[in-house]
Amino acid sequence: MKNQVCIFLAILILFMLPGCSNDKEASVQKEKKDAVELSIAAAASLKEAVGELQDAFKKEYPQVTITVNFGSSGQLAQQIQQGVPVDIFLSADQKWMNMLEDENLIVKETRKDFTGNKIVLIGEKDSDKDFLTFENLKGDEMGQIAIGDPDSVPAGTYTKEVLENLGKWEELKNKFVYGSDVTQVLTYVESGNTDIGFVYSSDALISEKVQVLAEADSSLHTPIIYPAAVLTDSTTQDTANKFIEFLLSEQAQTILAEYGFIK
Repeated sequence: MKNQVCIFLAILILFMLPGCSNDKEASVQKEKKDAVELSIAAAASLKEAVGELQDAFKKEYPQVTITVNFGSSGQLAQQIQQGVPVDIFLSADQKWMNMLEDENLIVKETRKDFTGNKIVLIGEKDSDKDFLTFENLKGDEMGQIAIGDPDSVPAGTYTKEVLENLGKWEELKNKFVYGSDVTQVLTYVESGNTDIGFVYSSDALISEKVQVLAEADSSLHTPIIYPAAVLTDSTTQDTANKFIEFLLSEQAQTILAEYGFIK
């Protein structure tokens, strides 16, 4: 009798093994099926913050792999126009997002404003130019000045507005060294290649090599608002929209605030 029971159990185990194997295989296949890749084009000023934001998002959605391309908003928008595959665009201004919307390249319903910033005047950490303000800048007293290219870098566009409204643009323009994005502008000042520069307050906050000399009056430029949107050609629109909704969450807003961004 005992031998019969053993034989019965052995047969039962043999029948169960394929089922277990199939269940495991189905689970692996489901995991692979659920895996999602997101491609994000983000303004250079967001680089430090986005690193932490994507880590926080992946804790909730571990199956999502995120790739981020940073650059000036203008350059990124032009790449999208040319067909570079992107799921989400995070712009540092409304101008470039408006352009993509006009061309039906974004899903309008997903467009959300998720953060803001300020324009500041910076110098090296040990700079003796702490007396400078936007109002008292004088071309004949200044060396080279770093600024984002106003044609493609929103920080440069905002700065140009400020200086034009103060009547300083023409006086200073021969001193300008143009950066391809705000990160390059910051590097020019950090390295001492320029005397001063104009960046976002969030960029100045993360650098230990510069000091803020002055903050631009917000009434002198267009409001600095960062919009996000899912691209029309995205094949992962649902997950992409979840990331944008996450940017509006209390957790994401706290992270952005830690990096110097404002609501």
